[in-house]
Amino acid sequence: MPQQPARWSRRRGVVGTFAVLAVAAFAAAYVGPLTTSTPAAHAAEVDPVSLYAHTIHDAQEYLAASEAAGVDLGRDGLAYTVYVTPTPTPTPTATPTKKPASTGGSSSSGGGWSPPFVSPDPGSAQAIAYEMVMARGWGDSEFACLVALWNKESGWRVNAYNASSGAYGIPQSLPGNKMATAGADWATNPATQISWGLGYIGGRYGAPCGAWGHSQAKGWY
Repeated sequence: MPQQPARWSRRRGVVGTFAVLAVAAFAAAYVGPLTTSTPAAHAAEVDPVSLYAHTIHDAQEYLAASEAAGVDLGRDGLAYTVYVTPTPTPTPTATPTKKPASTGGSSSSGGGWSPPFVSPDPGSAQAIAYEMVMARGWGDSEFACLVALWNKESGWRVNAYNASSGAYGIPQSLPGNKMATAGADWATNPATQISWGLGYIGGRYGAPCGAWGHSQAKGWY
């Protein structure tokens, strides 16, 4: 009976020695291939404990970044939810409303003042002009523009002369002898001057209100 403790103690010693040898062999098998293929200068970088610590740290940083970005890493039913920042809706800009085009004499006279129609005095130069305007089918509004235009140009005077430009007559022909195409008496006959003037206006501006609008905008016609 006294010898049994010694046997037990010897057996524990053998088992302990075997355990130490087993651990040493496992460490040699684990570390050995690593150290033979890794330069000594990097041995500290691949230490198992340090590698484990760095892996845990990287995983924690990844989880924190994922939570901050709003990414759901759950695998319930293999469904992943990704938060995407919504695109802001552009603010609508107001479209300017176009003004409707005006009608009547103001539009044909370039948007300026439209002269009113006034019946001419019988036998006057304006009465002659009115008959010619009506014959051309232009109407009272066009006659009103003609009256305003030639009031501005010559005051409806047959012998009106512009010394600076050389324009002459009721329509202020430049030069005056251009009116000879309407008659040899162009210097003294209002009907000849008016006939030539209406032909010039119709050919260049279409009607008296077109000539009036140009005169208002440019100062001449």
